[in-house]
Amino acid sequence: MKHLQLQCIAGMTLVCLLSTAVTAGATPLPVCPDYVPGKPGGDYNDPTDREGLTVVEQFHFTPPVESLVKGASGPLGGDIGYTLDHFPNHHRALAAMMKLALREKNRKPPGARYTIDCYFERATRFRPNDAKVRTLHGSYLLAIGRQDDALEQLEKAAVLEPADPTAHYNLGLLYLQKQQYDKARASAHQAYKMGFPLPGLKNKLVAAGQWKEAN
Repeated sequence: MKHLQLQCIAGMTLVCLLSTAVTAGATPLPVCPDYVPGKPGGDYNDPTDREGLTVVEQFHFTPPVESLVKGASGPLGGDIGYTLDHFPNHHRALAAMMKLALREKNRKPPGARYTIDCYFERATRFRPNDAKVRTLHGSYLLAIGRQDDALEQLEKAAVLEPADPTAHYNLGLLYLQKQQYDKARASAHQAYKMGFPLPGLKNKLVAAGQWKEAN
């Protein structure tokens, strides 16, 4: 699978392949089960649910874990996965798991219970209107070359949260890859108007002879 470098991370609908032992007459476990709310845990965006976030982050999603330096209680994938087990749409943990999967070139990093595909699926099923989850998902799909699937996620993110410059920036990168220069330029103007700091998209448009300043 081709690995492309992400331009930014704020920030698959593949079937998750997990090995499960199934005994005769037993009901097979779902390969990517839905999140079951518990305490601590819940919606990363909900102030009440976030009251239990400190406990999870203190012991599992520490700064060295988030920066992928070392695990807190075991392998990095285990600590990040534990965080996502409790807060499936935890944006920073999703970003960390995504970066780990890309760095290791492994959809299911050591210690993780599920594949990165599944973590995105669980988050989206739990909170389908969470634009940041879709932005991250689109960034990941873009990084591995799945342009059409990435386009679906990033366009939804831009609709759900039109004031998010990262969604517009990544959407512009994708339009650029598809040589849809007018759309790429429009997305770039949107992102930079909102203060997005990275010049990569503009530089790529300049190199392609397709950059024009906004009117």
